[in-house]
Amino acid sequence: MKKLYVGGISYSTNDSGLKDAFAQAGTVVSATIIMDKMTGRSKGFGFVEMSSDAEAQAAIDMWNGKELDGRKLTVNEARPMEPRAPRTGGFDRGNGNDRGGRTW
Repeated sequence: MKKLYVGGISYSTNDSGLKDAFAQAGTVVSATIIMDKMTGRSKGFGFVEMSSDAEAQAAIDMWNGKELDGRKLTVNEARPMEPRAPRTGGFDRGNGNDRGGRTW
């Protein structure tokens, strides 16, 4: 099996539409569009798993740079996820110097 990254996906495209499109190139094991947890809306990219390297290459040849639902897709072999640094930032519970009102 070979996993492909698919970028530039239209917000109107759903998992089954993505699967149907890539099925034209061969057997699709899975097709998943990544959704934003907060909004529930598509993040505009996803992953398609093809059953063989040859079918994956056929899908890349067929869809990379081509339009699906009005958006030009970027299709290439998915790379393993890079380890990311822990997230920092957010609410600062610092020293409170910005609370105003001092009179000295």
